[in-house]
Amino acid sequence: MPMRVVFMGTPDFAVPTLARLAQDGHTIVAVYTRAPAKAGRGMSLRPSPVHILADTLGIPVLTPATLRSPEAAETFAAHRADIGVVVAYGMLLPQAILDAPKHGCLNLHGSLLPRWRGAAPIQRAVMAGDAESGVGIMRMEAGLDTGPVALEGRVPIASGMTAGALHDALMPVGAELMSQALERLDRGDLTFTSQAQEGVVYAHKIDNAEARIDWSLPAAQVANRINGLSPFPGAFFEVDLGKGPERVKVLRASASDVAGTPGTLLDAEGLVACGAGAVRLLELRRAGKGGSASGAEFVRGARIAPGASLG
Repeated sequence: MPMRVVFMGTPDFAVPTLARLAQDGHTIVAVYTRAPAKAGRGMSLRPSPVHILADTLGIPVLTPATLRSPEAAETFAAHRADIGVVVAYGMLLPQAILDAPKHGCLNLHGSLLPRWRGAAPIQRAVMAGDAESGVGIMRMEAGLDTGPVALEGRVPIASGMTAGALHDALMPVGAELMSQALERLDRGDLTFTSQAQEGVVYAHKIDNAEARIDWSLPAAQVANRINGLSPFPGAFFEVDLGKGPERVKVLRASASDVAGTPGTLLDAEGLVACGAGAVRLLELRRAGKGGSASGAEFVRGARIAPGASLG
């Protein structure tokens, strides 16, 4: 039977799940998302990807600044939802909201819990060099990603995979899992298992200071950090290309066992020495430039020679 669903989500990652639940025939009584934010060169207000889809589907959209007021709780309860579905909403839910739906709230989380609880699970998994990641359907509690898990889907992290590529691979897996979860919840056979007490790791929000490449680290760590921060915020180095220091983002890289002085360009193809080994710069973007370039294209276009130091 179709369920009355309140959907709460904001970025692209949440869009396939909302689309799938609507396709499944559930009654999406309301969509909660973050308010439109200023973006682009004109700094015009842009609605979130979830907001855009909800408008297309004709679903009422709410963008409250807080959920902690009595008025917000009353509004939420008035939806008479069977279930709340939360996917990367970006706002903590107070207990009054968690308790309002008949069956509580389910969260689609972008990791294999209890590893990578928190804000940036996809990026942290790639940055740490994990061999696999996944998504899980969790019953929400007041704690940060501490609730019991019902379903999981696993996705291998291939060598050189970026956070962006992993993000895109996880989206359809998550949408399918949430579809299964609501079907089983309706049948009464969705069971939950408490998370293990061991192996808890927190995926802290990415700090901008982490984006500057530290060539003194081992090559594998440098490559993982570059790939884990791609496409956003993007790992970077600075180099003088004739008009003073210029920031260059590196969007993809791979590790090599070639040795050299950390930060030194070793060849004309974009190989840079690290504390141990070297990284091959596979895709780069100069500040203020729209397109990206391969390592060889960047070195040729920037007219830098092997032996140059990348800061």
